[in-house]
Amino acid sequence: MESQPYSSSVEPPETPHEPILTLPGALTAYIALIAAIHLRVLLPVELENWTIDVFGFIPKRYDSTLLNITFPGGAGAKVWTFVTYSLLHANLSHIGFNILWLLPFGSALARRFGPVRFFVFMAVTAAAGALAHLVTHEHAIAPMIGASASVSGAMAAAIRFAFVKGSFLSFSRGDADAAAKVPALSLARALRNPRVLGFLAVWFGVNIIFGLGSISIGSEGASVAWQAHIGGFLAGLMLFSLFDPVPRATPHAADASSPDEAGRV
Repeated sequence: MESQPYSSSVEPPETPHEPILTLPGALTAYIALIAAIHLRVLLPVELENWTIDVFGFIPKRYDSTLLNITFPGGAGAKVWTFVTYSLLHANLSHIGFNILWLLPFGSALARRFGPVRFFVFMAVTAAAGALAHLVTHEHAIAPMIGASASVSGAMAAAIRFAFVKGSFLSFSRGDADAAAKVPALSLARALRNPRVLGFLAVWFGVNIIFGLGSISIGSEGASVAWQAHIGGFLAGLMLFSLFDPVPRATPHAADASSPDEAGRV
């Protein structure tokens, strides 16, 4: 009697292989909107410049000493440009830099917040960046454009939970949804976390020294609006809790600085 190899009819379930980086719908829509708006470069030069003047953020528009000067867009532009400037970009490399930083941080934040919270958050941090630019460039006539203030805000918000064990920058991350839903650190605890402090030091250093991000276009030439980055970043860091739907971490939540140091911060 010949022996036959045993074959089980029940096969072990396959371990899902999820990409490290996947784009949630809200972020995909945000990037698609920016790309669609950038098609304005196909317009005649006069019309393209008009879109920048009407939807870009111009600090001098708010200068009360210029009562006899009329800016394109009228009174309405004083309101909508606090947000619309962030949807305009100078060129493809400008868009590329912003998207590059949005891919890891924006993906996690969009998954955590959901579409409505995410879009409102991006608008609020854009407005904070515009306000910081206005305060530091009171009489500037060059329009500021670019999503970097919002991107900076998204990065700041994401670091409130990015280094918690199981999150997307930890040593033991879960899948994309689980990594985005770990309990966040309070602002006070985040500012005592060595990894967060290290990230803050690098981020502020890079932005002050090199100023990658938003570009100012106009008669003054191209320059980096790093003050707007900082305004968006600080808004994202401090306002995160107002948008966060995930319950706060317990005082002894695990930190990702060491995967076997559960309960330490």
